[in-house]
Amino acid sequence: MFGSPPMIFPSGVKVQLVNGRNRCEGRVEVLSSGVWGTVCDDDWDVVDAYVVCRQLNCGVAVEISNSSRFGPGLGLIALDFVDCRGHEADLSQCGSPGWGIHNCQHDEDVGVTCTVQLANGSNRCEGRVEVLFSGVWGTVCDDDWDMVNANVVCRQLNCGMAVEISNSSRFGPGLGLIALDDVDCRGHEADLSQCGSPGWGSHDCDNDEDVGLTCTGRAFIHL
Repeated sequence: MFGSPPMIFPSGVKVQLVNGRNRCEGRVEVLSSGVWGTVCDDDWDVVDAYVVCRQLNCGVAVEISNSSRFGPGLGLIALDFVDCRGHEADLSQCGSPGWGIHNCQHDEDVGVTCTVQLANGSNRCEGRVEVLFSGVWGTVCDDDWDMVNANVVCRQLNCGMAVEISNSSRFGPGLGLIALDDVDCRGHEADLSQCGSPGWGSHDCDNDEDVGLTCTGRAFIHL
């Protein structure tokens, strides 16, 4: 039995991620008519999380979690049983029973982490590798970059396997921060942050060495 009376589902809701290390990770909260509310994790999946990350210009989703990660919200539980197809511009375009309709408690509030993206490709599964840290996007130098590293990125993006790696001549150089260099993945890592490197911002590169890659594009959803 749903806990709140039906309300009209709003158009173009604002979204924020709360209690994370930066604006691109945290508990999902949506705003309508001046009230922030949380989202229940019933039927929440990576496709729904992709829509949130894209709406926030935070690349793509790499992890979904419950309130044990980012803490429970207070007050309104705004959405439940969210059903996105993946093409939506914002969360208001996804299916749901309606605004304020739920059968949840705040220990079911959903969280999202967005990090890696591929930029300047023809689709989200190819492009220049960019990683997010403390709210800043940075590129990755191609020193010691190989297909093992590329496969970790493709898997992190739910884009299947890597089929090609390239330098900035393919997808263009980035601007500003070069985030990682001499990345050394073993292949089992869930995301690039678990791979070895000299450290964030430590490099001997220019942006003409920014690495790019192409993945098969076949999405494997891991919850």
